[in-house]
Amino acid sequence: MNNQRPISSDEEHRVLQFRPRTPPSPRVQRGDASVQPLRATPERLDLSRYEQPRAEPDNFRQRMLANIAALAFTIALTAIGIWLAVSIADLRRTQDCVLMGRRDCVKITTPHI
Repeated sequence: MNNQRPISSDEEHRVLQFRPRTPPSPRVQRGDASVQPLRATPERLDLSRYEQPRAEPDNFRQRMLANIAALAFTIALTAIGIWLAVSIADLRRTQDCVLMGRRDCVKITTPHI
């Protein structure tokens, strides 16, 4: 079997210049060359223009209680998920053992005397 590589040309390995998408600025013609005028620095973008006055102030205690409740729910959901994964893995292990024809598959716990 022949391992031939295709012949590559210079057109395949061409680097393209990246030009960011900006609106075209007006150009001033001076003689033979065109000159772009200096742009004023734009205003700082912040979120103050989206702020709205509130009818009542924030209730931080209620917010903290809601955050604690959400954290407790997330921890409980994670613990249930881990327990479920472990129990499914144990059942699968037991089922595989039984399907192989073995008789000592179930773990028997004995009380300590």
